[in-house]
Amino acid sequence: MPHFTVSATTQLDPTQVRDALTDFGPHRPELWPNLATEFYRLHRLGATDAEVTEGSRFLGGVWERLRYDWSSPNVVRLEVLEGNATRAGSYWEYRIEPLDSGSRVELELDRRGRGLRGVLLTILLSFFGKRVFASDLRHAFDRIAQAPQATSRTAA
Repeated sequence: MPHFTVSATTQLDPTQVRDALTDFGPHRPELWPNLATEFYRLHRLGATDAEVTEGSRFLGGVWERLRYDWSSPNVVRLEVLEGNATRAGSYWEYRIEPLDSGSRVELELDRRGRGLRGVLLTILLSFFGKRVFASDLRHAFDRIAQAPQATSRTAA
């Protein structure tokens, strides 16, 4: 059961970070390239929460139905409701700290495998997850900082 924390700094201010994490528009997979468009689906969107299915092509396709919650100003939490490789209760939690020129983002992951694909995923995450997620986080925020300001939160 991999559980680890990674962090990255970005020139984005905390509001921009939260907006990027909770932008559920049709261009979401472009902001977050690890998301495969075939798995992305917005089920429900509230003022400070959403239910979304997201996934990647990794290991032949890994998807999760997630409940996003951003009711705390500098925290975005994703709880796994169901998935083909992770069990309910697994989570992602982004904590955003303001800096003089940008933000520090800390990502805590707790992954509980489900089935054979989940066992393989947890083994790989145990060895490589921290390094991969730290790099992905840095690159995602660099990409978002250079992208046009087009966060919408809603799917068109």
